[in-house]
Amino acid sequence: MDIDPEPHPGCERAGDGLLVEPVSAVTSLAYVVAAVVIVALLRRAGRPVPHAYVVLVAGIGVGSVVQHGPDPAWSDVVHDLPLVGVLCFVAADGVAVLAGRPRRWWWWVAPTAALMVPVLVRPRAGDLAQVGVAVVAALLVLERARHEPAVRLRVAWALGLLAVGGLVGSLSRTGAPLCDPSSLFQGHAVWHVLSAAALVALAPLVTTRR
Repeated sequence: MDIDPEPHPGCERAGDGLLVEPVSAVTSLAYVVAAVVIVALLRRAGRPVPHAYVVLVAGIGVGSVVQHGPDPAWSDVVHDLPLVGVLCFVAADGVAVLAGRPRRWWWWVAPTAALMVPVLVRPRAGDLAQVGVAVVAALLVLERARHEPAVRLRVAWALGLLAVGGLVGSLSRTGAPLCDPSSLFQGHAVWHVLSAAALVALAPLVTTRR
Protein backbone atom coordinates (compact mmCIF):
# COMPACT_ATOMS: atom_id res chain seq x y z
CA MET A 1 0.00 0.00 0.00
CA ASP A 2 1.36 3.45 -0.95
CA ILE A 3 1.68 5.95 1.86
CA ASP A 4 1.27 9.62 1.02
CA PRO A 5 4.24 11.77 1.96
CA GLU A 6 3.88 13.89 5.06
CA PRO A 7 2.87 17.54 4.61
CA HIS A 8 5.48 20.22 5.27
CA PRO A 9 4.94 22.69 8.15
CA GLY A 10 3.18 24.92 5.61
CA CYS A 11 0.61 22.10 5.21
CA GLU A 12 0.95 21.49 1.46
CA ARG A 13 1.69 17.85 0.71
CA ALA A 14 5.18 17.33 -0.65
CA GLY A 15 5.44 15.96 -4.16
CA ASP A 16 8.12 13.98 -5.93
CA GLY A 17 8.67 16.26 -8.93
CA LEU A 18 10.81 19.34 -9.47
CA LEU A 19 8.39 21.41 -7.37
CA VAL A 20 8.18 19.88 -3.90
CA GLU A 21 5.33 22.23 -2.96
CA PRO A 22 3.82 23.25 -6.31
CA VAL A 23 1.22 25.75 -5.10
CA SER A 24 3.65 27.55 -2.80
CA ALA A 25 6.38 27.49 -5.44
CA VAL A 26 4.20 29.03 -8.15
CA THR A 27 2.74 31.71 -5.87
CA SER A 28 6.28 32.65 -4.83
CA LEU A 29 6.51 34.35 -8.21
CA ALA A 30 4.14 36.98 -6.79
CA TYR A 31 7.23 38.70 -5.36
CA VAL A 32 8.89 38.84 -8.77
CA VAL A 33 5.68 40.28 -10.21
CA ALA A 34 5.59 42.75 -7.30
CA ALA A 35 9.10 43.95 -8.14
CA VAL A 36 8.09 44.59 -11.76
CA VAL A 37 4.93 46.40 -10.64
CA ILE A 38 6.92 48.61 -8.27
CA VAL A 39 9.24 49.72 -11.05
CA ALA A 40 6.34 50.34 -13.46
CA LEU A 41 4.28 52.32 -10.96
CA LEU A 42 7.14 54.51 -9.77
CA ARG A 43 8.34 55.25 -13.28
CA ARG A 44 4.80 56.08 -14.36
CA ALA A 45 4.56 58.51 -11.45
CA GLY A 46 7.88 60.05 -12.41
CA ARG A 47 9.51 58.97 -9.17
CA PRO A 48 12.97 57.45 -8.70
CA VAL A 49 13.14 53.69 -8.26
CA PRO A 50 14.75 52.34 -5.06
CA HIS A 51 16.79 49.68 -6.83
CA ALA A 52 18.01 47.86 -3.72
CA TYR A 53 14.45 47.48 -2.48
CA VAL A 54 13.27 46.18 -5.86
CA VAL A 55 16.10 43.64 -6.06
CA LEU A 56 15.38 42.40 -2.54
CA VAL A 57 11.66 42.00 -3.27
CA ALA A 58 12.40 40.01 -6.42
CA GLY A 59 15.00 38.03 -4.47
CA ILE A 60 12.37 36.90 -1.99
CA GLY A 61 10.47 35.37 -4.88
CA VAL A 62 13.50 33.62 -6.32
CA GLY A 63 14.53 32.26 -2.93
CA SER A 64 11.01 31.11 -2.17
CA VAL A 65 10.75 29.29 -5.50
CA VAL A 66 14.00 27.50 -4.69
CA GLN A 67 12.82 26.50 -1.22
CA HIS A 68 9.32 25.37 -2.25
CA GLY A 69 10.56 23.96 -5.53
CA PRO A 70 13.64 21.71 -5.66
CA ASP A 71 14.45 22.57 -2.00
CA PRO A 72 18.22 21.91 -2.05
CA ALA A 73 20.31 21.88 1.12
CA TRP A 74 21.15 25.58 0.72
CA SER A 75 17.55 26.70 0.18
CA ASP A 76 17.24 28.30 3.63
CA VAL A 77 20.04 30.73 2.77
CA VAL A 78 18.61 31.92 -0.54
CA HIS A 79 15.14 32.10 0.99
CA ASP A 80 16.04 33.99 4.18
CA LEU A 81 18.74 36.36 2.87
CA PRO A 82 16.48 38.62 0.76
CA LEU A 83 13.67 38.37 3.30
CA VAL A 84 15.92 39.54 6.13
CA GLY A 85 17.32 42.15 3.76
CA VAL A 86 13.89 43.64 3.04
CA LEU A 87 13.03 43.78 6.73
CA CYS A 88 16.31 45.48 7.61
CA PHE A 89 15.95 47.83 4.63
CA VAL A 90 12.47 48.96 5.69
CA ALA A 91 13.65 49.40 9.29
CA ALA A 92 16.70 51.40 8.22
CA ASP A 93 14.59 53.55 5.94
CA GLY A 94 12.19 54.27 8.80
CA VAL A 95 15.09 55.33 11.02
CA ALA A 96 16.42 57.61 8.27
CA VAL A 97 13.05 59.30 7.74
CA LEU A 98 12.36 59.78 11.44
CA ALA A 99 15.88 61.12 12.02
CA GLY A 100 15.71 63.39 8.97
CA ARG A 101 18.88 61.88 7.54
CA PRO A 102 19.74 60.07 4.30
CA ARG A 103 19.66 56.29 4.54
CA ARG A 104 23.12 54.71 4.47
CA TRP A 105 23.60 51.38 2.76
CA TRP A 106 25.37 49.84 5.71
CA TRP A 107 22.42 50.61 8.00
CA TRP A 108 20.60 47.64 6.48
CA VAL A 109 23.46 45.57 5.01
CA ALA A 110 25.28 45.16 8.34
CA PRO A 111 22.28 43.88 10.34
CA THR A 112 21.29 41.65 7.44
CA ALA A 113 24.73 40.02 7.48
CA ALA A 114 24.62 39.70 11.27
CA LEU A 115 21.18 38.09 11.24
CA MET A 116 22.28 35.53 8.68
CA VAL A 117 24.64 34.01 11.25
CA PRO A 118 21.86 32.48 13.40
CA VAL A 119 19.99 31.53 10.22
CA LEU A 120 22.98 29.42 9.19
CA VAL A 121 24.07 28.16 12.61
CA ARG A 122 20.78 27.82 14.50
CA PRO A 123 17.77 27.94 12.16
CA ARG A 124 15.24 28.17 15.01
CA ALA A 125 17.06 31.15 16.50
CA GLY A 126 17.25 32.60 13.01
CA ASP A 127 13.47 32.37 12.66
CA LEU A 128 12.99 34.18 15.97
CA ALA A 129 15.48 36.85 14.92
CA GLN A 130 13.50 37.44 11.74
CA VAL A 131 10.32 37.85 13.76
CA GLY A 132 12.12 40.37 15.94
CA VAL A 133 13.35 42.51 13.07
CA ALA A 134 9.90 42.30 11.44
CA VAL A 135 8.35 43.73 14.61
CA VAL A 136 10.94 46.51 14.70
CA ALA A 137 10.31 47.36 11.04
CA ALA A 138 6.53 47.43 11.61
CA LEU A 139 6.88 49.70 14.65
CA LEU A 140 9.09 52.11 12.72
CA VAL A 141 6.58 52.23 9.86
CA LEU A 142 3.79 52.92 12.35
CA GLU A 143 5.83 55.66 13.99
CA ARG A 144 6.39 57.23 10.60
CA ALA A 145 2.64 57.11 9.95
CA ARG A 146 2.07 58.84 13.29
CA HIS A 147 4.30 61.71 12.20
CA GLU A 148 3.14 61.82 8.57
CA PRO A 149 -0.65 61.78 8.12
CA ALA A 150 -0.25 61.61 4.34
CA VAL A 151 1.18 58.08 4.50
CA ARG A 152 -1.27 56.63 7.01
CA LEU A 153 -3.66 55.08 4.49
CA ARG A 154 -0.83 53.39 2.60
CA VAL A 155 0.68 52.09 5.82
CA ALA A 156 -2.71 50.79 6.94
CA TRP A 157 -3.15 48.93 3.66
CA ALA A 158 0.33 47.39 3.86
CA LEU A 159 0.07 46.28 7.47
CA GLY A 160 -3.50 45.10 6.95
CA LEU A 161 -2.45 42.89 4.05
CA LEU A 162 0.39 41.47 6.14
CA ALA A 163 -1.92 40.84 9.08
CA VAL A 164 -4.53 39.02 6.99
CA GLY A 165 -1.89 37.02 5.14
CA GLY A 166 -0.16 36.09 8.39
CA LEU A 167 -3.43 35.02 10.00
CA VAL A 168 -4.47 32.84 7.05
CA GLY A 169 -0.99 31.36 6.89
CA SER A 170 -1.00 30.53 10.60
CA LEU A 171 -4.45 28.95 10.45
CA SER A 172 -3.32 26.84 7.49
CA ARG A 173 -0.17 25.34 8.93
CA THR A 174 0.06 21.61 9.51
CA GLY A 175 -2.44 20.63 12.18
CA ALA A 176 -4.26 23.99 12.07
CA PRO A 177 -8.00 24.30 11.23
CA LEU A 178 -7.57 25.38 7.60
CA CYS A 179 -4.91 22.84 6.73
CA ASP A 180 -5.79 20.57 3.81
CA PRO A 181 -2.61 19.09 2.33
CA SER A 182 -4.25 18.01 -0.95
CA SER A 183 -6.12 21.29 -1.62
CA LEU A 184 -5.08 23.90 -4.16
CA PHE A 185 -5.95 26.48 -1.51
CA GLN A 186 -2.89 26.79 0.68
CA GLY A 187 -2.62 29.42 3.36
CA HIS A 188 1.10 29.86 2.80
CA ALA A 189 0.37 30.64 -0.84
CA VAL A 190 -2.11 33.30 0.31
CA TRP A 191 0.66 34.74 2.47
CA HIS A 192 2.91 34.97 -0.58
CA VAL A 193 0.37 36.94 -2.59
CA LEU A 194 -0.73 39.29 0.20
CA SER A 195 2.75 40.01 1.53
CA ALA A 196 3.94 40.73 -2.02
CA ALA A 197 1.06 43.19 -2.39
CA ALA A 198 2.06 44.79 0.92
CA LEU A 199 5.60 45.33 -0.37
CA VAL A 200 4.13 47.08 -3.42
CA ALA A 201 2.06 49.30 -1.14
CA LEU A 202 5.15 50.26 0.88
CA ALA A 203 7.33 50.98 -2.13
CA PRO A 204 6.32 54.66 -2.62
CA LEU A 205 7.35 55.35 0.98
CA VAL A 206 10.91 54.12 0.44
CA THR A 207 13.31 57.03 0.21
CA THR A 208 15.90 57.32 -2.54
CA ARG A 209 17.94 60.15 -1.07
CA ARG A 210 21.71 59.76 -1.21
